[in-house]
Amino acid sequence: MTDKTYPTGLTYFLIMLALGMGGFAIGTTEFAAMSLLPYFADGLDISEPTAGHVISAYALGVVVGAPILAVWGARLSRRVFLIILMAAFAVFNLLSAFSPDYHTMLAFRFLAGLPHGAYFGVASLVAASLVPSNKRAQAVSLVFMGLTIATIVGVPAASWLGQSFGWRWGFAIVGALAVLSVTLIYIFAPRDPPRPEASPLKELTALKHKQVWLTLLMGAIGFGGMFAVYAYVSSVLLQVLDTPEWTILLVLAVFGCGITVGNLTGAWLADKFLMPAIAAILLWSTAILLIYPTAAQNIWTLSICVFLVGGTNGLSPALQTRLMDVAADAQTLAAALNHSAFNTANALGPFLSGLAITAGFGLTSTGYVGAALAFGGFLIWCLAMLDKKNESAPASDNAVAQA
Repeated sequence: MTDKTYPTGLTYFLIMLALGMGGFAIGTTEFAAMSLLPYFADGLDISEPTAGHVISAYALGVVVGAPILAVWGARLSRRVFLIILMAAFAVFNLLSAFSPDYHTMLAFRFLAGLPHGAYFGVASLVAASLVPSNKRAQAVSLVFMGLTIATIVGVPAASWLGQSFGWRWGFAIVGALAVLSVTLIYIFAPRDPPRPEASPLKELTALKHKQVWLTLLMGAIGFGGMFAVYAYVSSVLLQVLDTPEWTILLVLAVFGCGITVGNLTGAWLADKFLMPAIAAILLWSTAILLIYPTAAQNIWTLSICVFLVGGTNGLSPALQTRLMDVAADAQTLAAALNHSAFNTANALGPFLSGLAITAGFGLTSTGYVGAALAFGGFLIWCLAMLDKKNESAPASDNAVAQA
């Protein structure tokens, strides 16, 4: 029996480039939509709060689409499935650019969100299959690298394009990036056969594993800490520090750099010490977020703290890898659900921060809200470890009895 061979060098680079380009397109539209909100609100003749529903519709599409599409595509070749998902993403982003009114835009943004979670889930499984098991998290992080680089390059570029030539161009460029991703995946992604042994019912078995639910909860709660702060960084800069508007792009770029570094560092740690790495990231996130309200009183300390908050993104590849370990034969659904959990965190963090601000605790109180969420994620980690210990104990008792 021969050992499995893995792609190396240029072949490996081109495969990861193809997978990462899809992440780049998704990351660009997910974050650029926030900066383009005032412009498409004006263009569609709606208020900014109403326009915010367009962003929420995309997030809802991610949460709904991830499990449904993962189950639907269970038997497909992963390469073919990725092409279908990214082609749909391209179509609905291009249609978003031509939306004639608010309700049409709302529908197209919901539809554009549907492939998001399934794409990242399936792309992560493809990436993990290209390397030995002790390098899975690092391979997954390269798929997420497309999203993290989007926060540094793609989002500012799409925002500038939308501000300079009209908001529709901000969505059209994402459609073009998605078409490029389809082309690269078609050319370079491994040509795997369909998986007749897979089935929707087998994928649904992921939901019977308690460890899957606990891992998803770690992401939905613990990852909410980062978003609790991110959503209001611009407001802190303008209203607390009274800085010029141009500082927003710079600080958000710093945040993007933190996300990128955290993504790589967290993946490296996860490949060596998976569960301890998850706990360490959650506790690190708790500590940094507790510091944030104090750091937010100065532009320089704020920037450093925002970089460190972005670094907590190392949780993403770590949790994705953990799900591969606990999902048994339901890998696709579990991997996709991870992104439903992250988008739940994306909604939960800002919502709870908004309640704190409305209650009069101030814009910097978002740090305390985020710290509570991150520590909540750590408590769920403790439950997962306790559950794992309890599961292994009966097995050990049975072994002793049989002996």
